[in-house]
Amino acid sequence: MTSAPDRVEARNGPRRWGVLFAAVWLFYLFSPLHAGWERRDQPSGWIGMAAVLAFAAVYLAMFLSMRLRRPGTPFRTPIPLRYRLLVLVVEVGLAVTVCVSVGQAGTATAVYIAVSGVITLRTPWAWALALVTGCVAYGAGFVVDGWEREDAILFAVLAATLAVWGISRAIEGNIEMLAVREENARLALEEQRTGFARDLHDILGHSLTVITVKAELAQRLLGVDDDRARREVADLERLSRDALADVRRAVEGYRDLTLPGELARARTALQAAEIRAELPNSTDEVPSRNRELFAWAVREGVTNVLRHSGATCCRIRIAADEVEVSDNGVGPAPGPTAGGNGLAGLQERAAGLGGRVVTTALSPGFSLRVVAP
Repeated sequence: MTSAPDRVEARNGPRRWGVLFAAVWLFYLFSPLHAGWERRDQPSGWIGMAAVLAFAAVYLAMFLSMRLRRPGTPFRTPIPLRYRLLVLVVEVGLAVTVCVSVGQAGTATAVYIAVSGVITLRTPWAWALALVTGCVAYGAGFVVDGWEREDAILFAVLAATLAVWGISRAIEGNIEMLAVREENARLALEEQRTGFARDLHDILGHSLTVITVKAELAQRLLGVDDDRARREVADLERLSRDALADVRRAVEGYRDLTLPGELARARTALQAAEIRAELPNSTDEVPSRNRELFAWAVREGVTNVLRHSGATCCRIRIAADEVEVSDNGVGPAPGPTAGGNGLAGLQERAAGLGGRVVTTALSPGFSLRVVAP
């Protein structure tokens, strides 16, 4: 199966049809080639034909190299300017050789020199080269003995330059648009992964903490109060099943997080950890727009109390526009990682709704407060 990078390179990379398209336009070099054939009884005829074939080969090689090196292809390193200028000098030298060998028919090479300038040079220099090339090819009809005035050559050079310049700008615009789309897709995927990692941390972090606390309690109760130990083990089974269900909902993109449900879980978890809980009896005053955020705040706050605080009391206060989880423990350890991933995820959720997270060190204890907009 083709991977995504392979598909991108296949779409943006050089295609053989582009080279064939360029080769088709070499048909116009048939005129100087035929003129050389007409002089095949002279050395100049053979020199002219060899110069025409060499000119065509250099032109195609330059075209293919520039396509291979354009942005969005596997070979993204541009060709140095000195090499591009060298190619143009070689083309001009071969064009002059063709004109000297076969006559005015050799001015057909002027169009290809102008097009090469558009492909290899920046726009101002490309147009300057096209004007000089067209004027020289046109003016030669007035000053070279035996040559005739050829108005079409100047028009052909300028028209070809304009056409190729427009096509080049359109191709560059499409490449930039594709690059922007791919970058947006990458950022969206990264944001989705970050959000999923945050949700998974919030869900499993709380559940596994409660399971750990209950497992420790059950172990202490073995041989002391076997009936309560069995109840705690039964709770462990239920909590593990709930955690599995939460993970499945997160994977499927659904969240069934409620503020009353989190308060009930907090009561059970704090009781199992032998931490006195002071919880509100009702959440009716909280508007629906704030309920999910407050539920995450309760989950994160209680998880931190269970993990880090060493507290003997936890108090949860809920109002219409804010929720606070406080304890009388030691608070988080100082340092840049004190907040942990869970607090960072909570801050992201609050910021996404226009709210804010406020943490305060108490004496003793710690307070986590989320204020809704």
